[in-house]
Amino acid sequence: MEILRTVEELRRWSRALRYSPCAEAGRRIGLVPTMGALHSGHISLIRAARAACSHVAVSIFVNPTQFGPKEDYARYPRSFEADCALAQAEDANVVFAPSIEEMYPSGAATFVEVEGLSEHLDGRFRPGHFRGVATVVAKLFIAAEADVAFFGQKDAAQVAVLRRMTADLRLSTEIVVCPIVRDADGLALSSRNSYLSAAERAQALTLSRAVRQVESLVAQGERRAARLIAAAQKIFAAEPAVRVEFIELADWSTLEPLETAAPGALFVVAAYVGSTRLIDNAILR
Repeated sequence: MEILRTVEELRRWSRALRYSPCAEAGRRIGLVPTMGALHSGHISLIRAARAACSHVAVSIFVNPTQFGPKEDYARYPRSFEADCALAQAEDANVVFAPSIEEMYPSGAATFVEVEGLSEHLDGRFRPGHFRGVATVVAKLFIAAEADVAFFGQKDAAQVAVLRRMTADLRLSTEIVVCPIVRDADGLALSSRNSYLSAAERAQALTLSRAVRQVESLVAQGERRAARLIAAAQKIFAAEPAVRVEFIELADWSTLEPLETAAPGALFVVAAYVGSTRLIDNAILR
């Protein structure tokens, strides 16, 4: 496995697979964008990429532009050597680990903003977050020239923004969404779970309990957003140490709120457990 540090190195690697005289037909390049601190959720993405593609690149870059001024950029978990070992164990071909200066050269003034979608859900509470996400992912798509990129459903709102960006910019990279990976007790895996104390981790299960309750109600025939949201609020009310940021039923394509659940609707929650912000969701079937 190679560790690449510059956009030029990544692009050269990708193009050699396609255009060199000895390149084999049918090669597909998969990209797994991450901010590192890899866990089983990330591993599931690498495995999905490995199953679908002949070559896999894993990016590790803690992107400063998607963090607000009072957020956790400085303390975001970083474990580069362990991350590389995990990627190698899963047979990734390269790890792309650029510096901030490589991704944002001095004087850079170009950003990608998906209007409308970026103001909903997380974007309503984290101004500029989706602008930072769209910008760095566009840079990664262009640099890697990947055929397919793999993301987790836990970041469903982010996926909606990136799908629109990819369509609007006519980028050729296909986006594949993989299921949420959870611990045995139901907690959605997140690099930020490492912040939680033992007591906070138990409290964090409120998010998955709320999501499961809504899925159960939909399975029983409930479709009204107000009833579904009220049921989730009741779950959170039983754990007052958890501070709800939002609970919403939304169209997964537009992120606009819905009054009635339809197949494929996104039910999403965001909450603070102590000082740690967590998210969870379900795609309602």
